[in-house]
Order: sequence, then structure tokens, then C-alpha cells
Amino acid sequence: MNKVILMGRLTRDPEIRTTQSGRMVARLGLAVDRPGARRQDAQPGQQTVDFINLVMWEKSADLAQRYLTKGSQILVEGRLSVRSYDDQQGQKRTVTEVVVERFEFAGSRPQGGGQQSGYGAQAQSGYSQPAGYSQPAAPAFGSDDDEDVPF
Repeated sequence: MNKVILMGRLTRDPEIRTTQSGRMVARLGLAVDRPGARRQDAQPGQQTVDFINLVMWEKSADLAQRYLTKGSQILVEGRLSVRSYDDQQGQKRTVTEVVVERFEFAGSRPQGGGQQSGYGAQAQSGYSQPAGYSQPAAPAFGSDDDEDVPF
């Protein structure tokens, strides 16, 4: 099974591109705290942060372009992907990234106006919430039924 679930903050605005076949793709960076871990050179109380590369396709990429900005806190679900390519100097490079299958907004609504008016939409539905809508508290993923969980 290849399943990744992460929560963190975006390190940059989404980089949106369109492939030669016309598919929209977004590349993002996610900073994820590693609780309990500290770098050897860290100051007391300073946590270790992992920087994870994310890739979103099609509808998720479109939603990322419209609603996500640097600093947004999101919860992502996807799969780990490792690929290799040859760079311009002929050196073989390996890239590890998470291909996002689903994401949700995890933080509070950003202050201010602008493009963030649709904040609160879920990637799998593609719909934004009406202005002034207060999203009810709900579990981040699925239902509360843990009977199918094997651990």
C-alpha cells in the first residue's frame, strides 16, 4: 500500500503549468513539523521541519491555483512517487514527491479579502462555500468509524 497523509503549510505559491497534452499540473512545497525530533544544531525548543514536494493534477491543480497561497495550512492525502530523469548536464537526478489525490484546508480562514473568498472548498467536490458560510467541525478524513482500521 502506498498512502501518504500530511499536514503542513505551503512554502510557496503553487507553480501552475499545462502539459503538452493539455493537462493542468501544480507543484507546491509543504513544510511539515516533525514532533519530538530536533536537529543536533537546533536551539532548545526548536523543532525539525521536513520540506515535502507536492504535485496536483487537473481539478486539484485548478483549486490550488485559485485558493492556495504561501503559508496556507492544508491536509493532503496522496501517494509517494519516486522518479528519475537526466538533467541538462547529463547527470541522473532522482525526485521524491507526493502526488496529491485529495486535499482539505486545515487552518483558519485567512484575514482580508481578495481571492480567498472561496476558502473552505474541498478539492474533491470542486465547489466553493457561499460567502459568510461557517464550515462545521468535522473529522479531517471520512467518518468516525474506525472498525475497518487494521491497527
